[in-house]
Amino acid sequence: MTVIDIHTHMFGNSWLEMLHKHGGPTYSAGTMEDGRDYLIEKGAAACALEKEAFDYDARIVAMDAHGIDLGIVSLTSPNVYWGGEEISCETARLANDEMAAGEAAYPDRIRWFASLPFEYPDKAIIELHRAIDKGAVGVMATASINGKHLIDPLFEPVWKEINKLSLPVLIHPTAPFGSKEAEFGIERILMPGAGFMFDTTIGIARMAVDGFFERFQDLKIIASHGGGYIPYVNGRIDMFFQVETLNKLKIDKLPSEYFSRIYYDAVLYDPGALALCIDIAGPEKVLFGTDFPMPCDVPKLFEMIGTRPTDEIKAIKGGNAMKLFGL
Repeated sequence: MTVIDIHTHMFGNSWLEMLHKHGGPTYSAGTMEDGRDYLIEKGAAACALEKEAFDYDARIVAMDAHGIDLGIVSLTSPNVYWGGEEISCETARLANDEMAAGEAAYPDRIRWFASLPFEYPDKAIIELHRAIDKGAVGVMATASINGKHLIDPLFEPVWKEINKLSLPVLIHPTAPFGSKEAEFGIERILMPGAGFMFDTTIGIARMAVDGFFERFQDLKIIASHGGGYIPYVNGRIDMFFQVETLNKLKIDKLPSEYFSRIYYDAVLYDPGALALCIDIAGPEKVLFGTDFPMPCDVPKLFEMIGTRPTDEIKAIKGGNAMKLFGL
């Protein structure tokens, strides 16, 4: 059985060098009091910068240890959304080139999602085609980009081009609207554990009620971490949609119909949560992921998926990804 990890992260040395040079004042990187290196966001430690996020040799060793045959790597937050147009575009080029080099070094083990300077649509479209030519199998975007929802008109030309190409798009969370990133005390746990889930939920839900999925029917959206809270509030959003009378909404279908069309990764730690994803989307739209090398428990993820019927296990671990990405 081929195991494919569709949610796993690489930063890359070129990306880190750009962050050091141009990330300020919002982003930087440095060693903290626990002796580990971190991405620093507004003066506070965000995520640890693990060796496996920079070194493809080390990445393959970790994949072997976890029993993963193929990793589809992507940047994570803050992606390339900083530094202004020139820096954002250059960082995207460098990050995509480094991932292409990772695939070239390990063609049987690595694939990758392109990062795009979404805030600069003309340049983003150029980079999209360049990345696809270099081997990208999809696109990664955060669920909100510098205070803008993904349905913002600014991003419309980029979505149109991705839609033309019928590409998979991994929607990954970042710090949600209204969060105070510098207050990383207990939020060091709660921000990624709960706050990120809110960002994904609002991002995907806005796409549904805005008519995004009607305008872009050939996109293959993958919602990270089991879709945030979407499976849990699926029926609740439908209920509010059905009783709304003040606002004219752009869709005539229930939001849940759109939630059932998209894909979800299985980066979940409760069998009940996985069951909810499968209930709303079907087992054919749930994909294995780890979030490695961010905090994760890969054996637990395998154990949870192992509670499902045999045909679902095979599909989730790799079969669904093989079909979606044409592998």
